[in-house]
Amino acid sequence: MSLLEIKGLTKQFGGLVAVNDLSLSIDKGQILGLIGPNGAGKSTAFNCVAGVYAPTQGQIIFDGEDVTGQNPWDLCKKGMGRTFQIVKPFASQTVLENVMVGAFATTDNRDKAETRAADVLDMLGMGDKKDLKPGALTIADRKCLEIAKALATNPKLLLLDEVMAGLRPTEVDEVIQIIQKLKSKGMTIFVIEHIMRAIMALSDEIVVIQFGKKICQGEPEMVARDKNVIKAYLGEDYASA
Repeated sequence: MSLLEIKGLTKQFGGLVAVNDLSLSIDKGQILGLIGPNGAGKSTAFNCVAGVYAPTQGQIIFDGEDVTGQNPWDLCKKGMGRTFQIVKPFASQTVLENVMVGAFATTDNRDKAETRAADVLDMLGMGDKKDLKPGALTIADRKCLEIAKALATNPKLLLLDEVMAGLRPTEVDEVIQIIQKLKSKGMTIFVIEHIMRAIMALSDEIVVIQFGKKICQGEPEMVARDKNVIKAYLGEDYASA
């Protein structure tokens, strides 16, 4: 059963069509990867799904409800959690308090929020860092903190926007393991990522867009061999080789 359906999504900024008639669906428990060259419209599509932008056309169906154009905070309460490319933790608060902010999306009880935040940090292997300030964390740990804040909202759908950007190979492997662990617990995940080995290892299915339009969809192995995808990333000469 589909948890998220995107039907004919189009987003225009003046004369620029950033997303063009995009349709896809994500089943419960699935990891769907969204890839494409820089400027393809990936983040714009994500922001439409998460309520940052209202689509120019199309529908977004989440858990059986048409949520097109709804506010991000309302979508969060309905079970849609997301991370951001640029991490912006609350610098004056501890790691635990940062994650509690996410928990307060679904509870007004401080004790429950603290318990939820502590549980999420333990699951991500960050329990020993809960009393630190974000400035004392490595880049990899700040990325994990971003995931933790999203998980603390208790999402049905987790949107991950380039959470591995800027990480070393060993750190990428650690984040891959975290995401695989989340999937094993039944989490449904929609992920944008530029690191190809990560997206190929994680995704059950991949959607490729170029100039805002879907050019390919399928299992990772098929997508990697697709001539349209090769052309989009490497150019005409490679696609015809």
